[in-house]
Amino acid sequence: MIPFDLLSPETGHRLKADGTHALRDVETGARWPVIDGIPYLRTGRDSLVAAALDHLDHDRTEDALVLLLADQDDWWTGPPADPDALRRLVRERESASLREAVDWLGWDRVGDYFVNRWSDPTFLAGLSLLEAHWNSPVCAFELACGIGHYLRELKRRGVKVAGADVVFAKLWVARHWVVGDKAQLVCFDAASPNWPIPEAPVDLVICNDAFYFLDDKPGILTCLRQTAGEEGWLAFSHIHNSGRPGFSSGKAISSAEIEELFPDGLVYDDAELTRALVEARAPQPREPRHLQSCEAFSVVAGPGMRPAPRALVDGITLPPADAALHLNPLYAPDDGGFAIRWPSERYEAEYAPLATYPLHSEGPEAIDWAGKPDAPEVDRVRRREYVDLPERW
Repeated sequence: MIPFDLLSPETGHRLKADGTHALRDVETGARWPVIDGIPYLRTGRDSLVAAALDHLDHDRTEDALVLLLADQDDWWTGPPADPDALRRLVRERESASLREAVDWLGWDRVGDYFVNRWSDPTFLAGLSLLEAHWNSPVCAFELACGIGHYLRELKRRGVKVAGADVVFAKLWVARHWVVGDKAQLVCFDAASPNWPIPEAPVDLVICNDAFYFLDDKPGILTCLRQTAGEEGWLAFSHIHNSGRPGFSSGKAISSAEIEELFPDGLVYDDAELTRALVEARAPQPREPRHLQSCEAFSVVAGPGMRPAPRALVDGITLPPADAALHLNPLYAPDDGGFAIRWPSERYEAEYAPLATYPLHSEGPEAIDWAGKPDAPEVDRVRRREYVDLPERW
């Protein structure tokens, strides 16, 4: 685990442990709740913080956890989570599947996105970006890590990982279903008055499918560059292009803004990264002015990045050699074979045009995987006809 020393998001003062379930500001004495090793450092949630701490101080951990699991980001438009469903999740977390967890959290289409992300083209683009510029980082930090899809891939390749997200429940799911205990996870808002991890340079900083949500992009990028330090690098994938309407909420940016924010960057069309993976070649960066019509941008920047992209043949885009691969769960039995069954019309509209997996498959439900780029099954793995799912998917 990366031992980040945390600072108060309100005052910038150092935080220290206050028992097993809280952190305390060393100067003001203000306290913040901690559950399952995940500090909750969101600002503007004073009453929620106070209520959670009260429960924790009186050994009512389940009550505190239910409160934090119900907290959402400011972009959420769905109904509040059902408290009874959350209590069931807390009590059955050792046996519940990931699909049950996102269902009981009431995540709806966001749940569809998370449980199927291992094969969606935007996730593959992010992996391709990392592999194209891979330089064997020792430690990595991901902002807006969600439930830890990328952290899982990095951790299994020996990278020490840390992640942050504004939604506590996503980090909690990452802890129990995706990443496990050996990751430092912190809940905070990137727009906090004080960045909670300023003095913690790492080899690699990533932000995938989330940068367009952030309001103060220049200010937050400055903090992320500081986290990367003088020798690290940054990888940002799937930044929505304001010149092309898309499906997501958020605040997309233009190719000119990309050029201004990342003067030292190599910029890609997100779709080019996905194509390069399937074709087992090096992706080709473009000048931002030539990408005005792409759906989304991806960027690498910083002093520590590999300066030229390499071919995507044997790195983080392929599962580890010991992975147990299964037929993509989007397939369902159909006329003696298998055919894609989309979880919703929205999901189909957003991902089907760029999907790498074929609409029909012969199966079977599982294959042996040797982890070699020349293995007989490698093309089906690159396309994500077969996927490497968490144990309790």
